[in-house]
Amino acid sequence: MATERVGIEGRPLERTSSTNGNEGDGDADAADSDLAAALDVAVDGDVRFDEYTRVLYATDGSIYGAQPAGVIFPRDGDDVRSAIRVAADYGAPVLPRGAGSSLAGQAVGPGCIILDLSRHMNEICEIDPDERRATVLPGVVQDDLDDALEPHGLRFAPDPASSNRATIGGGIGNNSTGAHSVRYGITDAYVEACDVVLADGSLIHTRDVVLDSPEWEDIVSKDDLEAEIYRTVRAIIEDNADEIEARYPTLKRCVSGYNLQKVLRENEAGEDVLNLSKLVVGAEGTLGVVVEAELSLVTRPEKTALAVCCYDDLLDALAAVPEALELEASAVELMDDEVFRLAAESPEYAEYAEPIPDGTAAVLMVEFDSEVVDDLSAALTNATERLVDDGAAFDSIEALEPETQDRLWKLRKASIPLLMSMDGDPKPYPFVEDASVPPEELAEYVASFEEILADHDTTAAYFAHAGVGTLHIRPVLNLKDDDGVETMRSIAEDVTDLALEHNGAFSGEHGDGLARTEFNPKLYGPTLWQAFKDVKSAFDPDWRMNPGKVVYREDDPTDIREHLRYGPDYASLEPQTALDFEDDGGFSHLVELCNGCGTCRQTDGDVMCPTYRATEEEITTTRGRANLLRAAISGEIDPEERYSDRFQEEVLDLCIGCKGCQSDCPTGVDLAKLKAEVKHQYHEREGTSLRERLFSNVDRFAAAGSTAAPVANRATNLPGARTVLEKTLGIAPERTLPSFQRETLVDWFADRESTVDPETATAGVVLFPDTDTNYSNPDPGKAAVRVLEAANIRVAVPDLGPTGRAAYSTGMLDDAAEHGEALLEDLEPYLERDWSILFVEPSDAAMVVDEYRSLLPDRVEEDRLERLVSNAYGVCEYLDANRLDERLSVDYEDAHGRVTYHGHCHQKARGADHHAVGLLRRAGYAVDPVDSGCCGMAGSFGYEAEHYDLSRAIGDLLREQLEASAAETATADGGESTVVAPGTSCRTQIGDFEGYDRPPHPIELLAAALEA
Repeated sequence: MATERVGIEGRPLERTSSTNGNEGDGDADAADSDLAAALDVAVDGDVRFDEYTRVLYATDGSIYGAQPAGVIFPRDGDDVRSAIRVAADYGAPVLPRGAGSSLAGQAVGPGCIILDLSRHMNEICEIDPDERRATVLPGVVQDDLDDALEPHGLRFAPDPASSNRATIGGGIGNNSTGAHSVRYGITDAYVEACDVVLADGSLIHTRDVVLDSPEWEDIVSKDDLEAEIYRTVRAIIEDNADEIEARYPTLKRCVSGYNLQKVLRENEAGEDVLNLSKLVVGAEGTLGVVVEAELSLVTRPEKTALAVCCYDDLLDALAAVPEALELEASAVELMDDEVFRLAAESPEYAEYAEPIPDGTAAVLMVEFDSEVVDDLSAALTNATERLVDDGAAFDSIEALEPETQDRLWKLRKASIPLLMSMDGDPKPYPFVEDASVPPEELAEYVASFEEILADHDTTAAYFAHAGVGTLHIRPVLNLKDDDGVETMRSIAEDVTDLALEHNGAFSGEHGDGLARTEFNPKLYGPTLWQAFKDVKSAFDPDWRMNPGKVVYREDDPTDIREHLRYGPDYASLEPQTALDFEDDGGFSHLVELCNGCGTCRQTDGDVMCPTYRATEEEITTTRGRANLLRAAISGEIDPEERYSDRFQEEVLDLCIGCKGCQSDCPTGVDLAKLKAEVKHQYHEREGTSLRERLFSNVDRFAAAGSTAAPVANRATNLPGARTVLEKTLGIAPERTLPSFQRETLVDWFADRESTVDPETATAGVVLFPDTDTNYSNPDPGKAAVRVLEAANIRVAVPDLGPTGRAAYSTGMLDDAAEHGEALLEDLEPYLERDWSILFVEPSDAAMVVDEYRSLLPDRVEEDRLERLVSNAYGVCEYLDANRLDERLSVDYEDAHGRVTYHGHCHQKARGADHHAVGLLRRAGYAVDPVDSGCCGMAGSFGYEAEHYDLSRAIGDLLREQLEASAAETATADGGESTVVAPGTSCRTQIGDFEGYDRPPHPIELLAAALEA
């Protein structure tokens, strides 16, 4: 079930030499070079010790950052064993890592060898529905596992908010859980057995072992590390039984320290069994590396229902938690008004916050499922009666439909990354965010917590798992300031004391890491702290496995204040920019908005990040690119590196400008904008290539091709012509090139008579003749004119220059701005008459609506620019928003058919991809809008020879979705489905798929539905 992807050059992933990037550039010292070379010989997977890789893996989703020595991408458990043996020979620390979404700094290790287990070790080995068991490798993404289990009616119970990119191995390391721990508990309850590679490279199989049984005696009688571990762990648990009983909180969630309280238990036969799996879970990779895990599963409820109860006071909401738990709820979650505010300001999440009433200070989300509650509707009514009518809540949103529930849950899951999008350097940081107390003490705990915040002159945001007493509270601090760092530590000390006072745990979900390990001695006392160290020594005698997490050496204590990503010593340059970054807080602030949450690694929906989906390379994520940009502007790497060929080719050129990060990234890191600016600065210094000039001025060359048609079309098919284009311009010979029409759309329109009487027209519009529609494929433009005139709209198609999209995409911002100024001047006579500007091509619409605001402010008066931007629409957007299709006479019988709709990524980025779907459905089409990302063509990207393979690999992901939609259609009624796509690039890419024709634009289908 694992998927092989292409490399960043578009080739199948190959081994990367350990000296790649090291020779001659001073990247690694001699010791690291020797270590890298030894690892390269020992393992089959890639070994990378170069500077870029070290920067990419220096951070996770936490506040911490420290460069590792290098990164290994093991292909299997044997690779892990070999790597650990070599590391032992060199005395090097080792850190296993999944998606790097952890929030306490577990995946940050200064000088460590990081084992990225997500790349290759991502296979679901076996599913046994009868036993409700699954065996997986550690790199399996949880949502992928749940998708595979869904046909069997099963799922893995823990459900962290990061489940669409977090790996099972990471969840085991952190003892993860999620919103439904009220019912299901946490990961340690579902890990039955593990294959674990120990610090000496040996492999053990952890499982239930009956004490003093023949199996037990066979294990402990040997003279090896496994035997020592079993003997030591048993002795520690038996010798410290009273202290374990007294010190461990009796909570559903406690993930601080080692799980000594769960290793030894009585089985169904009344025998005492010891299972080291329970100790490995939550150990954060400090005891060994899990290379395979056997998991127990739970059944999937057929239906759920959700009541969202709204309170005008946070403490009132918390005080209602015990009563909510009496309602047989499967989840009780809380969000506060800061989450709602930030969501409302986020393009991705604004629509999900809309149902929350004004004046809501906090909500309790109370979920019920059909396995516990017989009548879901009655459960919702009961919840409203008890929590609203008879309680302190002032309103309740009741959701029975899955779609409505999903939207509310999406808001809840976005809470963490949304909070990190707060403007300015002060942020709500995670360092005390998941202390857990008994739910009945939650309100009192939070009241005391607020006193701590007041004492430190700060505030916090509140959300998360109220039903189990785990409330994520994030104090707002500026960690770039010495006082802010000291305040962080002081608050952590006070909150540890407060958690102890309430018989709680310092961490109920996100683990210890670099953030909380320092406080484990206080939480557990000296006896258990020594027991933890003895466990560590038994598993890892040299303390090389993810050092400084869970436990620490007395001569090298973990300190919450060290290794901060943005500490007092952090400084970044703010470059002079051609684009306006004022609304983003500045260039550097936009870069620093990346908090490392890893949403860009998701592969199950939305747009970003298409290059990661095809390559599974960290450098091709928004997070990876932002990390390297941040390193360059902060001096972590040489700032001049931004102008190197490597940075341009591997960091920037592989961003295809889909703008998915603008909408899908919860903090709104607009990498396409950052790329355009840095490419512009590069061109200012280094100049531009012939190909870049060609692509940025494609409108001019298309005009020439149209004038010379049909001769120009035949020229590219002459023998050797494609080879010449590849060698001189780097254009992929496999790619279908545009053909040109002698009669342009502008010419066609000028030669016809309008069917609309200017005196009776209800509105006027300019239909923008974009390059493809004007010179190569005028049919969508003609269809748009027909539909608009059928709706009694007066249409003009003047001869206009380009929007500047092509120049913008190649970073030629001066040229793009000149095009924008000229276009505005040409359009002003129409704008002064209150005409709208419509675009057939989505990327041109996005250029005007999105990019002009930052491209033209210094060149154009604000009111002139705003008038253009606010009156620019995609053609389907304009028709749908004004319901103009209701004026059309549609032949529903002829129009009826099935449509698979692929929306353009730029439309999705600005929330405009649904308009065509609505129009086509109302015209009688059955539309299946696929949840697709970028097609991979991305304007000129897909034509470039060095990017062709990667472009096709991204396209293959889209093709799989189109084929799945077609198969579903055939299953439903045996009919066929027509693929439609609004983007020129999308239609080109799909048309190059084997067995596919170039699909029509949705406006063409709407025109076809009109009655003759």
